[in-house]
Amino acid sequence: MTPQEIGDELTNLFGEGVQQTSVETWQVETNEMRLLVLLSEDQSWLRLLVTIAPAQEAAPLLPQLMEANFDETQETRYALFQELLWGVFQHGCEGLTRSDFRSAVARLIALQQQGLSESFSRLAEAQIRQIIQAAKQQGQSLEATMQTLDRLYEEGVMGDIDLGGAARSQVLGAWRYQLERLWHDEN
Repeated sequence: MTPQEIGDELTNLFGEGVQQTSVETWQVETNEMRLLVLLSEDQSWLRLLVTIAPAQEAAPLLPQLMEANFDETQETRYALFQELLWGVFQHGCEGLTRSDFRSAVARLIALQQQGLSESFSRLAEAQIRQIIQAAKQQGQSLEATMQTLDRLYEEGVMGDIDLGGAARSQVLGAWRYQLERLWHDEN
């Protein structure tokens, strides 16, 4: 794709939200996101970027983010730079088609919209599976495991010790749902 084609495609996708800040740089501003489009100085490669989250928020989820890079992000990737987690797409301009470009933009928007939620869900599920595995190794039933979690919440070992009864009940209900959902999957 040429710089002209890139500009045209961005205008087709985002209309007046596109600003070309230099010969090699575009910025797209919408209510939901900001997309940066950068060409190398020799205009041989293209990079598309969206911010996802501060790096500090993403740090506990880096293993899940790296797994997503391998399995799920398709042509886009997560990357850390300047204390931010970014969604990134890089491609040589010569072989880049309009279809590939539109697909990459759509994928980056999807990564930005999901934020850290998918990675957090994978981390939470892995931790729940560890709890289940430990409980089963100790010969505990699902009900005994729930009682242990309830006690840990009451003592402030898990969650907020000042958590009110209704809020704690809601949290424990979520735990129960996840434990019941995964209990029989763990051998």
